[in-house]
Amino acid sequence: MSETIATRASRPWHGVLVATTLPFAEDYSVDHDAFGEQVAWLAANGCHGVSPNGSLGEYQTLTDDERGEIIATAIAAAPAGFTVMPGVAAYGALQARRLAERAALAGAQAVMLLPPNTYRGGRDSILDHYRTVAQVGLPILAYNNPVDTRIDLTPAVLAELHAEGLIVGVKEFSGDVRRYYEIKELAPDLDVLVGSDDLVLELAIAGAVGWIAGYANVIPRSAVELYHAAVNRDLDKALPMYRELHRLLRWDSKTEFVQAVKRSMDLAGRRGGIARPPRLPPGPDLRARIDADTRAVLALGHR
Repeated sequence: MSETIATRASRPWHGVLVATTLPFAEDYSVDHDAFGEQVAWLAANGCHGVSPNGSLGEYQTLTDDERGEIIATAIAAAPAGFTVMPGVAAYGALQARRLAERAALAGAQAVMLLPPNTYRGGRDSILDHYRTVAQVGLPILAYNNPVDTRIDLTPAVLAELHAEGLIVGVKEFSGDVRRYYEIKELAPDLDVLVGSDDLVLELAIAGAVGWIAGYANVIPRSAVELYHAAVNRDLDKALPMYRELHRLLRWDSKTEFVQAVKRSMDLAGRRGGIARPPRLPPGPDLRARIDADTRAVLALGHR
């Protein structure tokens, strides 16, 4: 079931797409050179694409101009056939559409879109949000993260969005693996992608066609190897590997996920660095837990 080149070309959101972290200089400005190097490194280590300007990319702290420049940097660093699918989440549909327009002009192949941030207006506002951004013409991968947005893109809502031609798939981050089966019952042709690192095995076995991966920023080769074993249902390989990695992967679903991934990157010899406020550096106890989990995984040879 591994993705073919033809499938990746027609559905560039398939495969392992890394929800990239964002390196900052000491004055909190974006370090574009370091970010471009990270994108190229992820491609060289087998990942299929990147999704910048997402939650792990601290999009809430970025200006629209910064987000546009980050997309341009990612596309410039991406080799041929490597997907750049930026997040275009915003408080309202008009801002999200402007961000999607910038992504289209820069050459992005698709965009990832949360429902309206903060405002919980119900079904009609969700539909209007996706209709407005869909006017840009890029494929949209919905992002269901009810923990952060307090808006749940239920299987019924996803089916309605897909039936109207507004979305091609969903990054599922509800934490409920049962959702996969109901989504496919109501919308058989809707692509479901793994949204949380610590459920990749369960959703890949179920039939997920991609993984928006956080800890691939740290261990890209192992992440890709695990993904391929899981989607091919090679449990003799996937299950032991998943058990080894899970103590690290579960940090992707914690409140401090940005600081955790960046700290793990530093320990692995990559550029993680600081996060922008309001995120603060992890305190001693939290840092010790992240360090212990990271070092344990790295000691097993995962890279």
